[in-house]
Amino acid sequence: MKTTILLFVSVLIFSSCNKDYEDVTDNQTEYKQKMRDFVIGISQYAKAIHPSFNIIPQNGIELVSSNGAISGPPDEAYLNAIDANGQEDLVYGYDKDDQPTPNETKIYLQGFLDTSKKAGKTILVTNYCSTPSKMTNSYLENNNSGYVSFAANHRELDIIPNFPVKINQENNSIVRSVDQVKNFLYLINPTNFTTKASFISAVTATNYDLVIMDLFFTDGTVFTASEIQQLKNKANGGKRLVISYLSIGEAENYRYYWQSTWNVNKPAWLDAENPDWAGNFKVKYWNTDWQNIIYGNENSYLKKILDAGFDGVYLDIIDAFEYYEK
Repeated sequence: MKTTILLFVSVLIFSSCNKDYEDVTDNQTEYKQKMRDFVIGISQYAKAIHPSFNIIPQNGIELVSSNGAISGPPDEAYLNAIDANGQEDLVYGYDKDDQPTPNETKIYLQGFLDTSKKAGKTILVTNYCSTPSKMTNSYLENNNSGYVSFAANHRELDIIPNFPVKINQENNSIVRSVDQVKNFLYLINPTNFTTKASFISAVTATNYDLVIMDLFFTDGTVFTASEIQQLKNKANGGKRLVISYLSIGEAENYRYYWQSTWNVNKPAWLDAENPDWAGNFKVKYWNTDWQNIIYGNENSYLKKILDAGFDGVYLDIIDAFEYYEK
């Protein structure tokens, strides 16, 4: 949900010499590849336990290209490891919520998104807009591009929108794989729900094909396998996928893994606090100790998600490589 600004977008697309920038530096290549390797490792671990488990990175879409350029060849190893791509702010919200994303930025992002789409991956787009006409246009533009979309009227992702009254491409299908998804709900912040029961009741009263939510409720308890099973039911009798959010490019001081001693003695992998998101800290995501927190063992975050019966994981802060490239 945390979006990193692509500072060099307009330069890449509309330079004065109209050059296609393929000369990515070694430094940029290194940090992009470290993130690809991280995601591939997560995928291999999860799919060894649950072969149909969905791996969906959000943002950092440049990783689908082997050299980070739109015209670069697809990175087959990375694309083979993922099942879909998430993208924020494609049509609305890039500079400001409820405002159109600059056209040059949209063109830039779509160049990479279409590389992934051509490889058979589902594209899940979240646009931040609240004016009904803009929400309608968001769905229309994404449908025309062959993308699945959600118009979020709160960037906090804490409510189920009441517009449109009938959700985009609503259906009563039994959805078994991400390529069958026609719409989704992004609801990772349950603070408006007083109990788990009220959260479950609200979600099961909808007919979304896919729900992205958090493993934890506001009281710090994990959603159980039986609760996740309930959430897989649509109101109209259909079935949906339930996907868990997981930030892998930043550490969050409100998560179960955070140790109070880190406030004074930071581990080697813990970096600067994100000035835009209090309590979120950049991490050297290639560090083994950090990766062990995320996946690969019985105590890892990903194992908790797998044990809870989720259908996949929505990986955030994939674009952390931009911070280190600078």
